[in-house]
Amino acid sequence: MQQDLFDVGLAKRKATLGAKYVEANLAAADDFTRPFQEAMTAWCWGFGWGDEAIDAKTRSLMNLAMIGALGKMHEWETHCRGAITNGVSTNEIRAVIHVVGIYCGVPQALECFRIARKVLQEQGML
Repeated sequence: MQQDLFDVGLAKRKATLGAKYVEANLAAADDFTRPFQEAMTAWCWGFGWGDEAIDAKTRSLMNLAMIGALGKMHEWETHCRGAITNGVSTNEIRAVIHVVGIYCGVPQALECFRIARKVLQEQGML
């Protein structure tokens, strides 16, 4: 089952984050980090994202809210790009940031806006 979850996860991860990004992360893994990369791909992307009960766009919106709430901004930037790939609009990203601001505070929303602006400008969406 682990290999099946890894294969499903690898496909989901590449579909959201881009094959080039994912392959670079896997290639950069060494003996120390490879087990985590493999487990995360199987568990997060295979088990979590592989469940078709929630579509990819909704999962992306959920991720932006949760990762924003945690203040993990490097990951938030990565998932902001993935959310756009999964069809999340500028208005939807803004709405998620508003929720982060309401529940986690204005400074955290400002961080999300700062990174969202960068990503949206790179994508030609602002």
